[in-house]
Amino acid sequence: MLNVEATIQAQFANSPSLGTIIEGFNQAIDPSALIDDWYENVWNPQTATGWGLDVWGRIVGVSRVLQISTTDYFGFSQGMPGAETFGSGAFYNGGAVTSNYILSDDAFRRLIFAKAAANIWDGTISALNAILMSLFGNEGVCYVEDNQNMTITLVFEFVPSPVDISIIASGILPRPCGVKMNYIFTPPVIKDTDFGGDLL
Repeated sequence: MLNVEATIQAQFANSPSLGTIIEGFNQAIDPSALIDDWYENVWNPQTATGWGLDVWGRIVGVSRVLQISTTDYFGFSQGMPGAETFGSGAFYNGGAVTSNYILSDDAFRRLIFAKAAANIWDGTISALNAILMSLFGNEGVCYVEDNQNMTITLVFEFVPSPVDISIIASGILPRPCGVKMNYIFTPPVIKDTDFGGDLL
């Protein structure tokens, strides 16, 4: 308590023994540090960690375990459907045996904010652009294209991480009712000044 003396009744206020006991007890159970820790690690979603983020995930309705989209690898017909043939598959690099991925606190916070944004979204393209920029703006340019045929395309001018791709493809991002949503990744062209050509 900040001012424990104000809580002592007048007839006991001048007792040094009782005052010492109450002051010592007040210092022992001072909740201000716990209140600050609670606010920082649980109550504030921008700084919450661990269990606090799990609570926020339950509040908005998302899980920390996410299905990561995996690519098919180069192989032979015996490995189908998980194998691709010449020209269409990458060599296996010893990746994980499961597509379940436990998100780190930062990635899970982004997923929570994406779901929360979908819960309070007002249905406009400008608000959807603002959501995309707040979630992925630090990685590159992203925006919404209205295709004028009841479809929209989310354009990402960078190559997102597998976790970001799974957040984008999970269906958590909001979309207007009755409108089909697609997404594309178009990394920017880097100019090669030495050779005069374009590098991807």
